[in-house]
Amino acid sequence: MEEQQRDNGQGQTSFLIFSASLRKDSLNTRLAKLAAQVVQKNGGTVDLASMDEFDCPSFNQDLEVDNYHPEGAEAFRKRILANDAFIIASPEYNGSMPGVLKNTIDWVSRFRPQPFHQHHALLMSASPSMAGGNRGLWSLRIPLEHLGTRVYPDMFSLAMAHQAFDEKGGLKEQTLAKRFEDNLVSFMSLVEASKHYPCMKKAWVEFLGEQTSKETERVE
Repeated sequence: MEEQQRDNGQGQTSFLIFSASLRKDSLNTRLAKLAAQVVQKNGGTVDLASMDEFDCPSFNQDLEVDNYHPEGAEAFRKRILANDAFIIASPEYNGSMPGVLKNTIDWVSRFRPQPFHQHHALLMSASPSMAGGNRGLWSLRIPLEHLGTRVYPDMFSLAMAHQAFDEKGGLKEQTLAKRFEDNLVSFMSLVEASKHYPCMKKAWVEFLGEQTSKETERVE
């Protein structure tokens, strides 16, 4: 059923792309839009979203009555399953990921089947700092990889981002623009290969013969 959801009828590879910032004039939103342009230029299908579509109330297990999930979590789950991979442009807040993104990930992880498992993801960031928000991406890798997401090794961090964009939304520095596009194209090739030439499908994971329980299960 999942494969049917992700088939756009043309055999093209589809990507959910969004910024993890709620700020109107976010540098990461600019980076996400630029990534969408590059993906489309190179033959991919883009589902461009915004973080406010996935915003959720603070996670509280006491709210999980009658299979309750917030609308933002429902929307994020549907968009993950409707695409072959996702790309997040995330700001760095105090050396870590934004709380709004972690909160949404926590809510979405409560669905069964768990939608992050075996989906490919590319992480990127934009920041006025010299590090480009890279520390926040390392913290974001942790919950996603824990949930079984295949996070692409080559993350992209745009340093001095407030000075990096031109008037058309592209990157001023041509060498940097080429590296950005090459990184995206390599990720697209990996996702396409995984979609059309799968080597192995995992049905479930068991550790040392121990059966998972409702309280501890994370991978299905």
